[in-house]
Amino acid sequence: MWGVMNTKAFCAALLATTLLTTTVVNGAASAADTKSTAHPALWPAAKSQGLVDPQTEAFVDSLLAKLTLEEKVGQMIQGDIGSVKPEDLKTYPLGSILAGGSSPPLGAPDRSPIGPWVESVKAFRAAAAQREGGTRIPLMFGIDSVHGHGNAVGATLFPHNIGLGATRDPELIRKIGAATAQETAASGFDWAFGPTLTVPRDDRWGRTYEGYSEDPEIVRSYAGQMILGLQGAVSQGGVIQQGHVAASAKHFLGDGGTHNGKDQGDTQVSEAELIRLHAQGYVPAVNAGTMTIMASFNSWNGEKMHGNKSLLTDVLKGRMGFDGFVVGDWNGHGQVAGCTPKNCPQAANAGLDMYMAPDSWKDLFDNTVAQAKSGEIPMARIDDAVRRILRVKAKMGLFQQARPLEGKEALMASAEHRAIARQAVRESLVLLKNNGVLPVKASADILVAGSGADDIGQQAGGWTLSWQGTGNTKADFPNAQSIYSGLKETVEASGGTATLSVDGSFAKKPDVAIVVFGETPYAEGVGDIRTLEYQPGNKTDQALLKTLKAAGVPVVGVFLSGRPLWVNPEINASDAFVAAWLPGSEGGGIADVLIGDKAGKPRADFRGKLSFSWPKTAGQFTLNRGDKSYDPQFAYGYGLTYASKVRVGTLSEKPGFTIATENVSNYFVGGKTPAPFEFKLTPTTAVQVRPVDAGNVQEAGRQLTYSGDIAATAALAADKAFDLSFQTNAEIDLLIDYRVDAKPTAPVTLSIGAGKLDVTPVLEASPVGEWKSLKVSLKCFQAAGTDVTAVTAPFALSTAGKLVVTLQGVKLTTDPAGAVCPGKATK
Repeated sequence: MWGVMNTKAFCAALLATTLLTTTVVNGAASAADTKSTAHPALWPAAKSQGLVDPQTEAFVDSLLAKLTLEEKVGQMIQGDIGSVKPEDLKTYPLGSILAGGSSPPLGAPDRSPIGPWVESVKAFRAAAAQREGGTRIPLMFGIDSVHGHGNAVGATLFPHNIGLGATRDPELIRKIGAATAQETAASGFDWAFGPTLTVPRDDRWGRTYEGYSEDPEIVRSYAGQMILGLQGAVSQGGVIQQGHVAASAKHFLGDGGTHNGKDQGDTQVSEAELIRLHAQGYVPAVNAGTMTIMASFNSWNGEKMHGNKSLLTDVLKGRMGFDGFVVGDWNGHGQVAGCTPKNCPQAANAGLDMYMAPDSWKDLFDNTVAQAKSGEIPMARIDDAVRRILRVKAKMGLFQQARPLEGKEALMASAEHRAIARQAVRESLVLLKNNGVLPVKASADILVAGSGADDIGQQAGGWTLSWQGTGNTKADFPNAQSIYSGLKETVEASGGTATLSVDGSFAKKPDVAIVVFGETPYAEGVGDIRTLEYQPGNKTDQALLKTLKAAGVPVVGVFLSGRPLWVNPEINASDAFVAAWLPGSEGGGIADVLIGDKAGKPRADFRGKLSFSWPKTAGQFTLNRGDKSYDPQFAYGYGLTYASKVRVGTLSEKPGFTIATENVSNYFVGGKTPAPFEFKLTPTTAVQVRPVDAGNVQEAGRQLTYSGDIAATAALAADKAFDLSFQTNAEIDLLIDYRVDAKPTAPVTLSIGAGKLDVTPVLEASPVGEWKSLKVSLKCFQAAGTDVTAVTAPFALSTAGKLVVTLQGVKLTTDPAGAVCPGKATK
């Protein structure tokens, strides 16, 4: 067996290297300018560990000599399981397959246990082996295991990174990485798209919870440990295919620093700031041997990262000594100037080694082959990219047949893994306020209220069984425990009671109420917000807290969120207030800390300290330690314990910032047309709209009646155009809940702008009087001619015949299950 470096010695060397390079950077970076070209000499030095050795390089040399150009280009392209079929691999020699956040296994629901995932992986392997001629290169299967293996039903779900940052526990991070690797490998995948090393600087960003901290110190201390957990220590001549998976440090670089917190936006900072804040996690990640690094969607001072050669090649592969390969993000190469998802030589020439081309892979393959033949992409660049990919596959052990953990269902949510996750929940809780009510006696009669009390999906957040974490039910989490269940189990063991009442109602006055509430799940793009005020204009959770307080019940607020938010009114309405972040599958970890023994003595103390500053107003979007005007409600590092004597007084309930929230996804919901949308009828003599009951709710529907006298359109339109390009690229769908009351007598089109789709067969097949749902991908409209960058009416239904149809809801949805693409209308 090949030698492996002692882990403790490795970690000590890693820390020393990190501290050294940080000092050099802080002293040297001041000479940088604010343009988008990096100067490598200003950057910290690093070096990949264990990836390059004579045996591996000789093996790669032998393979490169055999591969055709088409086989080389195939290694550089990764398609998504939702777009690539196994039979495609008999023709196309792709190098990698990913399963995107909402992409299902083959022939199975998107919410599946590991069995269908393993079978899918085997099906792709078998098909690839049937390709005639050529050289066989094993596939590499990647998935977003960002807080455990969140795509598989039954997996252990760890707290999201924002919670882990509050633990200040690098050793715990390594254990989480190792457990995640085992469960990922058990389902057939050998590559985890993590860790996320972002440093979020604007809490409006919808991916804030993917970051460990607003400050690079925590990111720096965690990066190498998570890599070691996922991959193990990569050794000279050794392989990691013994319960480990390849890691992917992401997103390189500056994704957390975009202007106004806009996802995939522009990070407008100097080179010195880019180094000081956003690059620090990559030094220990490279030193720990991360096999891959993912390029970021964002720009740096106007230039997209997927096309920035000075950063991808000169800095990362040169100065920082990265010997693995750079993979793109979801069609991210298509955002480079002059590129489309199907055609982008600029990205390869900049240093991208593997394109993530989920649905554009086939055309991209053909175009890249042609560009390599013409010399537009030099063969030296092709060979370098393929060498890096083959090197990683060799070091992973993919050329060996053994998959020691594949299919081992007992690893999923094993007792050991759940114990690690529960420890992480305990350590991540941050006590913001405790005016004498905590800990709760285990013998007490407890009322457990709030929307998040018994909702595992809400406590797990985004990137859980679906991309946005939406659409989940309790049945989707067979190995998880809700917060209410954990509280109930704990207090009943000591003679107390825990009663669930989501709305806070009770027959007998409880000793205390624990109210669990907070943000509903979201992920990138969809999660971007414009104010940090929690529930602006509709403070239902504050009302619940105040109702219980008014009844004389002591109240403990447990707040679930993916970022710090302005919750002063909710804190004031609580006797104790706990930031629980997004704790994942082990709700019992909350009870471990909140519930004491029978006498009310603590069983476990609060350890969590804020890794993000908590705002004093709703407008403190960029509130970070070290800012010149730093004035938080609770400072970075704040966190009370049971020994603390701090008593939090009444906080100001003036938000200090108000703004109308921007709505581009809800067009008709609950009988209302949320601003800026309204029904527009053309001409009003041929189509009419009236309110009707729907879903057992009075006037929650709108019935559209087309007279058939002349062509007519009923649309949901805004007063100005808006951009749906992100939503289109992200595979988001238009969801219409409808009922046909009288079938069409002429063709009917559904359109967004110029893109018209024929929905006549859909309406004709719908039974009269029955509620149905139609889900259509925005990409279908784009393919039919819609300009998704300038949408005014995201729904328009047109016909020259008679038709009566009732709408119950029209909105965008991130759950792709059941989506169809009706045919393009004939002109």
